[in-house]
Amino acid sequence: PDTPKDFSCQTQDMRIVTCTWSQGGDTYLYEKYSSKYTLSDKSSKKMILCTPSCSKHCSCSWDIGQQRIWNVTLTVENPVGKRTATDIFDVNHRIYPTAPFQVWEECAETEITLHWNLQNNGIELFCQTEVLHPDGKVELHNNSDKHSPHRRITVGGLQPYTEYTTRVRCGAAKHFWRWSEWSEAQTIRTKEATPSGKLDIWREITPVLGGRNVTLLWKEAPGFRANGRSIAYEVTWEKIEDGARPESISISSVYNSTRIFIDNHSYRISIMAKNNVNFSLPSVLIISKATDNSTSIFSTEELKEEQVNGTDDGIFISWEPRYIYDSYIIDWCNFPKLQPCDLQWKRFGPNTSSAVINSAAFVPGQKYNFHIYGSVANRASLLEKKTGYLKELPPLHDPVVDKIELTFNAVTLSWDSYLTNESQSGFVRGYHVYISPIQENCRLKGSKKHILSDDSDLCKYTIENPEEKRYTVEHLMSNTKYKLVVKAYTGGGETPIVNFIYIDTPYNSNMLYFLFLLVVVPTLVAAICHWKKKWVKECCCPAIPSPNKSKVLSFQEFKIGSEKVLKISDCIPDMLAVDNKVEAQKL
Repeated sequence: PDTPKDFSCQTQDMRIVTCTWSQGGDTYLYEKYSSKYTLSDKSSKKMILCTPSCSKHCSCSWDIGQQRIWNVTLTVENPVGKRTATDIFDVNHRIYPTAPFQVWEECAETEITLHWNLQNNGIELFCQTEVLHPDGKVELHNNSDKHSPHRRITVGGLQPYTEYTTRVRCGAAKHFWRWSEWSEAQTIRTKEATPSGKLDIWREITPVLGGRNVTLLWKEAPGFRANGRSIAYEVTWEKIEDGARPESISISSVYNSTRIFIDNHSYRISIMAKNNVNFSLPSVLIISKATDNSTSIFSTEELKEEQVNGTDDGIFISWEPRYIYDSYIIDWCNFPKLQPCDLQWKRFGPNTSSAVINSAAFVPGQKYNFHIYGSVANRASLLEKKTGYLKELPPLHDPVVDKIELTFNAVTLSWDSYLTNESQSGFVRGYHVYISPIQENCRLKGSKKHILSDDSDLCKYTIENPEEKRYTVEHLMSNTKYKLVVKAYTGGGETPIVNFIYIDTPYNSNMLYFLFLLVVVPTLVAAICHWKKKWVKECCCPAIPSPNKSKVLSFQEFKIGSEKVLKISDCIPDMLAVDNKVEAQKL
């Protein structure tokens, strides 16, 4: 057999010693050939009268009488051989106490007093109390009262009206060997106390006839604790100017909002939590006069809405800090398309100028609006407005081209009815115009090439201004069929191209005019010349040319009036003839 493992001996009451050990591996010998265990004391040189019992572990117990020092040898033997293990000990150093019993408690608001009993066998013990908090934190507290069989310990610094689980164990005060087993666990709830901290409160103001509806909302601030079984909320509002009698209502704990009506004067509103003991400290906000610009409903239209971007962690918001405010508040709707929209808010300290807003309700493609307020003396003023997406998606709808103007080499497209508002799933940042001839690839001047999934290509034009909803594509061919489409794009891209618009460019009228001039006009002139050839001949090639058109008169001029005159002395004519009197006078 193998040598016994983990062989050790101990006592719980100073009368009986129990030794335990672990068996070795299987010897494959059974019945009368199986392993046999015996214990002996070398100090007294006697066999120890005990009957070992083995299941998962082996043990053997006997009465020690007055003997305190023991040298115990454990022998395991079968027909093949034997092994031994030894443990030398002083009984006073091997005390393993019994577990505490009859545990009971006394409670206050922030402390527990735990009582228990022990078997008193003249053994000096010290005990340890374990306190398990609701968040899983474990505290250990030691009790040094060694002699009394009735022990107690007081544990402070606890939270009111909170469940704690406690248990106790003990060990020998002198020559500590090991802890006893834990006592049975006790679940204890501390008593109720006044709610601690304040509520975090906010408001939404809606103007109505004769005044304003104010929706008040509240939630537990980080330092707030209800400290009681049943909680309710006390809402009080009073007019600041004339000191009128305050009005108040009590709201059940199942609600975290209520709506009240106030007129156009300034109001002070406070909300307190209450339990069976008392009220919490009041949380206060001031609603200014309806004509005061510090009230959001009157200033929100004057502020320009700025775009913000989503990140992996949420939507990043930044604002310009102002030294006069003691805190900042950002509010938004978790579900902008619903009513009520689940208004949320978050507070920040005076030295903060940016934040990442996240919510489990945020989804890609949904536009969220954020209002940033500065607060001083419980009075909030709207400072900035932001709008953005957790993640932009392609547009839900593409532009519908509602007007097409065609020439032989250009087409002008208009989509004035297209909306770029909150119904989109991203900020519309511009448009793409795609065009290509039906029978061939596109090679238009000033365009970029865009390849479709079927490897055909289109000419692509980009419009970067989302408010520009008119575009002219030039350098087209006349008498040609084209396909085209207009797509809007956001920070999330654009939808795939599916449907096209088809157009036919007309003939080039300038070309027809050029052909008319080139062919028809010369033909017409030739026909007229043929028809009036005699007149043409007389005009162009007369039988007797006019002297005024003859080179004969290209001499040094001598004029009488406006006529050139040929001096006889200038040339010697071969022949002179005068046709008639009229020609002579004309000459």
